[in-house]
Parts: sequence; structure tokens; C-alpha cells
Amino acid sequence: MNVPLHSTSEPEGDNALAIEVDNVSASYVLRTRTRGGVWGLRNLVERNAGDVREVQALRGVTFDVPKGTVLGIIGRNGAGKSTLLRTLAGILEPSAGRIVVRGRISPLLSVGLGMQPELTGRENIRLGCLAFGHPPDQLEYLTESITKFAQLGEYVEYPFKTYSSGMKARLGFAVAAHLDPEILLIDEALTGGDAKFKEKTAQKMFELCGDGRTIAVVTHGLSLVRMMATTAVWLHQGQVAEYGDPDDVVNAYMRYCRIDASAVALIDED
Repeated sequence: MNVPLHSTSEPEGDNALAIEVDNVSASYVLRTRTRGGVWGLRNLVERNAGDVREVQALRGVTFDVPKGTVLGIIGRNGAGKSTLLRTLAGILEPSAGRIVVRGRISPLLSVGLGMQPELTGRENIRLGCLAFGHPPDQLEYLTESITKFAQLGEYVEYPFKTYSSGMKARLGFAVAAHLDPEILLIDEALTGGDAKFKEKTAQKMFELCGDGRTIAVVTHGLSLVRMMATTAVWLHQGQVAEYGDPDDVVNAYMRYCRIDASAVALIDED
């Protein structure tokens, strides 16, 4: 029997697993830089096999996420964190292994994802609400609630393409968090905005989890993981280096970073 690589199903009670990741591997294709001049133009036309390289981003990743968990995902750049979220969202198909997601997903994987640049903030909010299945009679309430949370003010009537990166991140998080998701996937979204807004997002995430929602967030903010996460996973070179209590995982990651930095310093001295 063929087992699906990525499947979704309804939650199975209060103690159910929201996410199951079983021996998952995934890769993506990276195009190498072409040569300039006439040869560069030829490469652009021909697209030889030598112009692409397959990058193995995840290697045999396994863990479970119970319903109502805040999962903090940490690791260095290139560790596979964003690739993991893309596989959980169903955007990227794993090359091996199996993922089961139980619940309605609201992904916030990049600034501006799903937003139409020519539309205003208000129009994007209404479009997102309709796309997520909310009835028209709820649009006015949801729009006002999201606008207030995102602190856009008069800019809600401006085209999305005119927003700063911080404004885009605030609107993206506000929309994703207010659409009644059962599982919220966030990739570095909390880096947009000032300290006061980050405090608001943290409070909103606590509220969501209190209602039984599940959150997986990729972040470089170790203090955020300590403060908010109920479970953490450290990815290193596409594999799970540590999984469990956030303090234990963060401490192990910090020890590794200090040791690694010392090793680099010794090499530089030589």
C-alpha cells in the first residue's frame, strides 16, 4: 500500500497529535550562477544540467507536535527550518517519509505571502477572509479587528506594495492569526515591528494556544523560544539535533554555537 507523503485529517480529540513528521527528507533545486557575456546569454537560453544543483535540506526528520503546542524551531541559516515549514504547509512535497497534519492550516511563511500588491490593505484583508471560508456577513467585523491589531491606521487604505517590510509583516500576522486557524505556521514573522507589537503578537499566540490551536514558529530569537514555546526543535544540517523542553534545547544550541565559534577562532589564529 502506498502511504501519502503529506496528508491532512481532522483533529482526533483534545489529546490528539496536530502534526506528525515521520522520517522526512526534502530537497530543493538551486540554480548556479551563469557566466557573463556571450556564454552567459547562451547558458540562459540552453539551461544546461550543470546550471542546477539539488540541495538536500532535510534528512530523516522525525517528531510529533501535540494539539495546543507552541513549537519553536531554531538553528543556523541553511539548517532546513524554512524548508520544514514549507513541507508542513504542503507547499513542498517531501522526497521521503510522511507528514500528517490534523487541522486547518494558516501559513505565514514570508512577508507578503498571499497578498496582492496592487490592492489596499483593507481589500487584502477581505480577500483573505473570503479565501479562508469566512461568510460575507463577518467581513466587516474581521476587517476592523485585523486593522486595529495590525496598527495600520490610514495606511489600510493604501496599496500593499507601498508598505514597509514591518507593516507587511504586521498585516500578514494579523490576518493569519484572526482567520480562526487550527494550526498556524510562522517563519520569522515576529521580526517585523517594534517591541510593543512583538508583545501583542506574543499575547495573541498565547490566546490561540489557550483555545487549543497549534503554532510552529521559526525564529532566531532564543529569548522568544524560552518565553513562548512549550516544545522546541533544533535543526542542524537538515537533521534534528535536539528536541524537547525549550530551555534544554536552547541551552544545547547555545553551547554548540559557543564551541563552534571557539573552533573558528582557533582556526583563524593558525
